[in-house]
Amino acid sequence: MSGNLEHLHGNHACALAAVAAGCRFFAGYPITPSSEIAERMSRELPKVDGTFIQMEDEIASLSAVLGASSGGVKSMTATSGPGFSLKQENLGYASLAEIPCVIVNVMRGGPSTGMPTRPAQSDVMQSRWGSHGDHPVIVITPDSVKEVYSETIRAFDLSEKFRVPVVLMFDQLIGHLLETVEVANVKKLKTIERKAAKGSKDKFEPYAITKDAVPPMARPGDGMRVHTTGLTHAESGFPTQDTETVTRNMDRLLSKLEINKKEIEKYECIETGDAEYLIVAIGISARAARRAVTDLRQAGVKAGLFRPITLWPFPEDAYRNAAAKAKAVLVPEMNAGQLVLEIERLTSDASQVVGLNKIDGEAIAPAEIVAKIEELVK
Repeated sequence: MSGNLEHLHGNHACALAAVAAGCRFFAGYPITPSSEIAERMSRELPKVDGTFIQMEDEIASLSAVLGASSGGVKSMTATSGPGFSLKQENLGYASLAEIPCVIVNVMRGGPSTGMPTRPAQSDVMQSRWGSHGDHPVIVITPDSVKEVYSETIRAFDLSEKFRVPVVLMFDQLIGHLLETVEVANVKKLKTIERKAAKGSKDKFEPYAITKDAVPPMARPGDGMRVHTTGLTHAESGFPTQDTETVTRNMDRLLSKLEINKKEIEKYECIETGDAEYLIVAIGISARAARRAVTDLRQAGVKAGLFRPITLWPFPEDAYRNAAAKAKAVLVPEMNAGQLVLEIERLTSDASQVVGLNKIDGEAIAPAEIVAKIEELVK
């Protein structure tokens, strides 16, 4: 990125990266442990002629973001678990209406009000299936402040390119971590803009069937007619319950991430080439797992780490390759067992899948992962 080095708090890195990516509208409501994102955005956006609004609640926050994005502005909101729950209806609306936006979820302990100042990874399944009905969504899970910065930029690029809400999700420890980050030189940073509609205004279809399954988006003032609704709709955007039309348009909507998965999927493999004991983890648990792999290798255990950076859609083929030689797969996560369900689905019967779970507001330590793998080795 050829920029300056800065010592940054994870949440501040998220805000700075959003502005660098071209975000010019933020609407949010304070909630621990994500509030620093809103606070930093309130300072940074006026510098670039952007708009910051503190809304009356989390529901209104995402509503405002969808309105701003529909008006052609890159937009973002940030929250934590309880607020993320309140955003689910509008997240589903954004998915069906194909309105680009970025939603940051800094996870804390739960359920309900839970433990506001403690970390957790308990929103794994909610991030994918929280909104009702079948809907596309991309979820990204960084594990460092550096990656929070780079993945925030990528979140905007993916959202704009594929007309889809992107959830950037990390735990409280990553959000409050301090690390040195290379901040982008904005003048040299290349970001993606949404595909703009061109051609005849009379023949324009806001939800047209296209080769990449992503219809071009009309810009306000271009004179192209757009009808936006949360109801199932035809290519025209107008509501319909005609079964053939609904099926055709829903198939296009649900296929666009699969068609473009090579551009969306991102993951990290550490020592997976010959791994007999594979660890799958995200966020702060992945950092602990990275150290555990080093310790286990030094002890003669062929351990490896598969880390999905794009959590949803899950990088299935890459995982299967990483797990090809595994006798056992361990999934350490700070919840009662969520990611492990996806790993069980994708793992062959030849490999044992085991969870390592903590729900007490404390991070999983490398030693705990090592001890669990040593149990499996025995």
